Amino acid sequence: MSQEEVRTAEQLNEEADIAADYLEALLDVVDYDGDIELGIRNNRPVVQIVADDDHDIKNLIGTNGEVVDALQQLTRLAVQQKTGERSHLILDVDGFLKRKRKHLTDMALDAIDEVRENGEAVDLKPMNSFERKVVHDVVREEGFKSRSHGEEPKRYVTVYAKAGSVDAADVDEDVDGEELEADQG
Repeated sequence: MSQEEVRTAEQLNEEADIAADYLEALLDVVDYDGDIELGIRNNRPVVQIVADDDHDIKNLIGTNGEVVDALQQLTRLAVQQKTGERSHLILDVDGFLKRKRKHLTDMALDAIDEVRENGEAVDLKPMNSFERKVVHDVVREEGFKSRSHGEEPKRYVTVYAKAGSVDAADVDEDVDGEELEADQG
């Protein structure tokens, strides 16, 4: 999201409310119980579905988060239809994003350890933009460098040894709204 697109708290709350209405209607259609929690994080509306029933909620996450990713896209479209503006809202289901962020952080730290041990660059498996963003952030925090390579959907991150300072140009900037701090967690 560029600087020109910074939205007011009122606009972000409106997006979250529209998303909550959309998701509540969806939960009614599939007959799932769930509470909707709203917030704003990193200038983005954050909507979380929380439920007591693990079985139903797992269906909203899907294998590797495919369902929650699809729900996020549909919810963004519903918000855009009402506001006329592209939404960067984040949807989390039952803490999935927090768990995903933890896993990605561990993966990035393992890659950094491998680079430390052998001095060779390490290529990670293909990831979506949110996943790459999390890895780039961890790598930068640890003082290493990273760069994204390839074409979607096989775009991946390479982690490099320290080289004085990390150049911002070496960091993937193609994040399309997957960041929560639910960034997706």
